[in-house]
Amino acid sequence: MKRAFILTDGYLDRSTAKTSHGLLRYSKRYEIVGVIDSKFAGLGTDEVVPHCKSLPIFTSVREALGYTGADILIVGVATIGGFLPDNFRAHVITAIESGLDIISGLHYFLSNDEELSALAQEHGVTLTDIRKSPPLHELHYFSDRREEIGAKVIPFMGTDSSIGKRTILIAVHEELRKHIEVQWVATGQTGLLQGTKYGLPLDSTIPDYMVGELEYQIWRAWEDHHPDVILVEGQGSISHPAYVCGSRAVLAASQPDAVILQHSPSRIYRHYRADEIKLPMPDPHDEIKMIEMFSGSPTIALGINPEKMGEDELAGWVERYERELGIPTADGLKKPGKLADAIRLLL
Repeated sequence: MKRAFILTDGYLDRSTAKTSHGLLRYSKRYEIVGVIDSKFAGLGTDEVVPHCKSLPIFTSVREALGYTGADILIVGVATIGGFLPDNFRAHVITAIESGLDIISGLHYFLSNDEELSALAQEHGVTLTDIRKSPPLHELHYFSDRREEIGAKVIPFMGTDSSIGKRTILIAVHEELRKHIEVQWVATGQTGLLQGTKYGLPLDSTIPDYMVGELEYQIWRAWEDHHPDVILVEGQGSISHPAYVCGSRAVLAASQPDAVILQHSPSRIYRHYRADEIKLPMPDPHDEIKMIEMFSGSPTIALGINPEKMGEDELAGWVERYERELGIPTADGLKKPGKLADAIRLLL
């Protein structure tokens, strides 16, 4: 694996840095050797991000290179609107001048930036924009391939964005693979960076092709491996007014056998421009009704994001939702086996 730094300058403790959090917890494609974030320089990553390995945090690219080498700088944030934060630009320029390739999952394509592109060419480095779509002739329409797929297909949906859908999917994937053949399909830039062979950046795909492209990736996972189960990363929330397109596409493309839902009981408002817009969090009962209406499939388990909760409060929510919803409920990072068992019962 190539060695990589992650750039989060000022964002490491925010959900905006979920790409970084994912890579710090699970990375099969890159060896992450450090984080560049002047706000937390001198600390270990595990002191800022829970459930991750301890890596050094540096003030700058030059400081990081003085301690440990790397081949790549990964822009580790997913900002609303996908813009490159202003303070990141100097770090990216320094990285290019230092000979590092740059990988970004932003909607702002670094390879289209005249200054950065010219600088990259001068120093012989590559700018890779994960969210850049292939040309039209390489894209796929919806083809109703579901009957060709013999695996159980399980999308991980959520009641909000940045709530842990992909995080618990990976935890459940690692638990299931101890017992059965399982593959997973990413629908965002983080999953692709983490190393899954199947997926696409759904939110930058032309809407006419969103369902067809995701359907094709699920079909590829089946054709290549014939697994027992295929897990599909959800996007946003089907009730979220800003992200409904992606979540609806996930359900349409996967035509699921069942769904696992991720929820954060401590959130009052949705994770979306919280300083300007107050969108109340939905109740999981209502989210499940919407998911079942759109997919015709049952929700078989509920994952709990334990943010801002102690153990007693978490246990209370788990007991309450299991009683009210009648489905297994757990913190998927701590008890992935409980969610995995709900899937295994389908086989």
